[in-house]
Amino acid sequence: MKNSVWESLALICAMAVSASAFTLSGKVSDEQGAAVSGASVSLVKNGLSTTTDDKGEFSFHKETSSIMGRVLPGYISVNNGVLSFSQRSSEPVQVQIFDMMGNRLLSETLYGSGSLDLQACVKAQGAYYAHVKIGSAQRNIRFTSQGNYGVSFSGKSASVESALKRLNTNDNLEVIADGFDTLSVVLSNLDTNLALTLKKKKQEPQYAYGWGLKNDPVPTRGCGKTWNRVKSGSYEFQWSKGKRTIRIDIPDNYDNKKPYKLIFGMHCMGGWAGGVQQEGYYGLKPLDTQKTAIFVAPEGNGNQAPWGQDDYLLFDELLADLQSNLCIDSSRVFSTGFSYGSMFSNGLSWNHQDVLRAVAVYETAERNIWLPQRQNKGVGWMGVLGLQDNLCTPQMGRAARDIILTLNSEGGKAKNEKAQEYGGSGPHVCYDYTTVEERFPVRWCTQNGGHIWDHKDPGQNKSWVPQATWDFFSKF
Repeated sequence: MKNSVWESLALICAMAVSASAFTLSGKVSDEQGAAVSGASVSLVKNGLSTTTDDKGEFSFHKETSSIMGRVLPGYISVNNGVLSFSQRSSEPVQVQIFDMMGNRLLSETLYGSGSLDLQACVKAQGAYYAHVKIGSAQRNIRFTSQGNYGVSFSGKSASVESALKRLNTNDNLEVIADGFDTLSVVLSNLDTNLALTLKKKKQEPQYAYGWGLKNDPVPTRGCGKTWNRVKSGSYEFQWSKGKRTIRIDIPDNYDNKKPYKLIFGMHCMGGWAGGVQQEGYYGLKPLDTQKTAIFVAPEGNGNQAPWGQDDYLLFDELLADLQSNLCIDSSRVFSTGFSYGSMFSNGLSWNHQDVLRAVAVYETAERNIWLPQRQNKGVGWMGVLGLQDNLCTPQMGRAARDIILTLNSEGGKAKNEKAQEYGGSGPHVCYDYTTVEERFPVRWCTQNGGHIWDHKDPGQNKSWVPQATWDFFSKF
């Protein structure tokens, strides 16, 4: 096809633009069929909005007069059998395809901008022509296809469906009403009548603090903002007492409108944040195959005891900064750690129940670290204990667990529930307490072993700890 033909077609379109008019009407009901009045209904691209009446009905009407001698802001061309068109208006683009005997094989009305693979719309090898009309401008296009032979053109073939998927739709209809989920409908034809059904919003139970299991995400004020720091690596965080190095890993397909889980990894005495990052945040990051979480490892204070009283303030300021600049699900913030890092995460579980959903502590203790005053609130808690640990001993680990059991159950009754522990042979044992409040589960995992976080079952070279932790965090 010579370019001059399409240049002349574009000129014709520029000289005569027909009327672009539509009447869109509809009714909005709930799932029981009752009319929803006062709902906000918007046509996004056209910039039109209205509200439903007492019968739940609405309508839009738009009419544009013909314009002579005005250049249409658009473009149309054919290249290798692909019809392409772009425009800023809502002019319909009517395309019909005929075989050389005059039999019509396809008739479509397209809108906006897009492309249509003409050759993909026919099944048999041979010559065809397409009749294209935009407003009052029209042109016949002859093309050939090397497609497979077919005996019937009834209905739309898979190739036709594939070709039409290239098209941009005309507009999006959005319906918003109090107490209902927002409804968004893609419309390829605006001259129509719609029957729309709104679904009731899921009603979340109200609690004095915390959330119910499997609650809807709670987005932070950072949603919609652009993150201008490193997405995978380290940066210097300025807080009220100086600077601290922060290791972070944000999903490579990060969407600033989608709330993500936030998982902290606290390093041990003699360790560093870079080591936590290198180990995949205690093995959790490789398990996040759906890329649902942001992982963070703050550097300790540089002292022999890397976490102290001031680091609780660091945690608060770092969390506030992340929630202000990243799209985080504030109801799913977790903290993990090994040894001294686990003791810090355990301490956070004592007075951060309003912001921490759960912690996972590997070889922990309830002493030999600055600990805050406990709040009488529950929190999700998972502990991992090596029964031969001579640093954070089994006695210390069980004592830390029992404090949480007291907070997580009515009258502290869960403290009297006897957990099954590793019996000296076979794989590890993880016990989920049955007498704690459902919203604040407690998991207790034991095995032979010393002061390490990545315990392995006999004969295995892969630690079971990351998967057990990921499964526990997934309860929420």
